[in-house]
Amino acid sequence: MSRDSGTRELVAQALRDTRYAPPRQAERAVEDWASRLSAQGAERVAVDRELLCQAEELLGSMWSRGFWQPADVVRLTRRQLKPAHVSLAVDLIAAEARRYSPAAFDRRWAEQLRELDAERPGWAEDADWLGTASARLRLDRFSSVIHLLELLRLWGTAPVLTQVGPVPGSGAVLTAPVPGEPKQLARIRALLAKAEATTYAEEAEAFTAKAQELMARHSIDEALLAARNGDRTLPAAIRVGIDNPYESAKALLLDAVASANRAQAVWDKQNGFCTVVGFEADLDAVELLFTSLLVQGVTAMNSGRVQQGGRSKAFRQSFLVAYASRIRERLTAATAQAEAETSAGNLLPVLAARQEAVEEQTLALFPSIKKGRAIRVSDLDGWEQGRAAADKAHLHSTQGRGELRE
Repeated sequence: MSRDSGTRELVAQALRDTRYAPPRQAERAVEDWASRLSAQGAERVAVDRELLCQAEELLGSMWSRGFWQPADVVRLTRRQLKPAHVSLAVDLIAAEARRYSPAAFDRRWAEQLRELDAERPGWAEDADWLGTASARLRLDRFSSVIHLLELLRLWGTAPVLTQVGPVPGSGAVLTAPVPGEPKQLARIRALLAKAEATTYAEEAEAFTAKAQELMARHSIDEALLAARNGDRTLPAAIRVGIDNPYESAKALLLDAVASANRAQAVWDKQNGFCTVVGFEADLDAVELLFTSLLVQGVTAMNSGRVQQGGRSKAFRQSFLVAYASRIRERLTAATAQAEAETSAGNLLPVLAARQEAVEEQTLALFPSIKKGRAIRVSDLDGWEQGRAAADKAHLHSTQGRGELRE
């Protein structure tokens, strides 16, 4: 597609002016430029195409130089802006993804695009992209351009992150997307689905205990196989979102799950996520378990019995901290039992070597890492009920990633 140099410079100037405007002047700058770009008459199609092109280029820069990933960009947008901005963000991520062949995406990158429903744009022609988005969001053109400029201003000021995976098109070694999922993971998910569906606590415990056993044994088997084959693959890293409220307690829960699965979690409070460093099989387990245990913890905290005395912020904070603390104890014990039941004589040295590799990789990614301060607990009832809820929690994952109400 040919691009008019005058239109390109016009849009580039709009993005520069709105990006670098001081906070108190940003709203006025966005409105002024939205007015100019909305009144282009016959040049509207060229302006819309150029806005799309430069938005795609900005995303490409966030991937390659800022080391953001699609889920990170959507999380940033959701934390800072409104739902309409999030919808536009998904549109633009889908448009930018067209630049690459499917083989250019790492497994986790492809999974993020699929979960965001950003595998393909929601319009037929690029000339109509902004009009299609405006109609879906029920916005007039002026309002749509304001939303777009606000979104691109946010992206343009995003910080540089630590790289946690290969960038599309970089030529780095990828974990190739595969149809379906590994057989062992499919078995685990099937057990968990049965545990979620039954109304009998004993059945649920049996299903989930078996699922946890499979997870632990799968991790051990992967470690032994890698040692036997001389596999020197370094640990990988993923980002897991940590949302308000009570994000400190949620990060503590993720740290508990990561530690029990021989991984390390590093919390970035400002950007709303933890980076988890570990081997691939362990990272999968961390995601599954954390998602499930967080859902269970919040559900227990919001239950009618707890709500009678647990509406205060101090209660809820104490509840979730205690919940995370008790979950750490339970998961650590379960991992130790799985290790004790393994007959391989070289297991402990193999696991120790992998643990050391995870620690070294964490320090390589975060050389200035610091330990966080302990989280204050000020409500005894919340603490006691949180530990009680953790004792009842099933050590398994959920099938969905629905939004939690707290």
